[in-house]
Amino acid sequence: MNSADLIIREACESDLPALIALFAADAVGGHGDTIDPSAYDDYLRAFRTIEASFDQTLFAAELTGEVVGTFQTMITTSLNGRGSSAMIIEAVQTRNDLRGQGIGAAMIEFCITEAKSRGVRLVQLTSNAVRKDAHRFYERLGFKPTHLGFKMALK
Repeated sequence: MNSADLIIREACESDLPALIALFAADAVGGHGDTIDPSAYDDYLRAFRTIEASFDQTLFAAELTGEVVGTFQTMITTSLNGRGSSAMIIEAVQTRNDLRGQGIGAAMIEFCITEAKSRGVRLVQLTSNAVRKDAHRFYERLGFKPTHLGFKMALK
């Protein structure tokens, strides 16, 4: 893949079927994602919530007119760190058949550039504990495993 051919842009509603398919194809995620049409309204509701948020953005990575990756960013500001902001990167997915071709790296570099342009002090992300390849990938890009995360499922 020539990285110059990759377009990273804000996702639009017409991207939803492709984005849903990326998540549904992820056997490791365990989020219950599905391409079943009965679930579409759930995704549409979430998309519209993200789209309406000032601090969240959903992106699509496009190659030769096809959505091949996605990620979401959120900017949070907290009192610690003297009121500084952080960018959280979530829901990073690259189409299975195109992994290892630089799409994921381009998406993460896009996030870092965006964070710097917004004066953010820190970029952070979480990754499923079983995704050892992803951990090596993020470390190769300069991320450090400095914290241990905890989750509690409520549904």
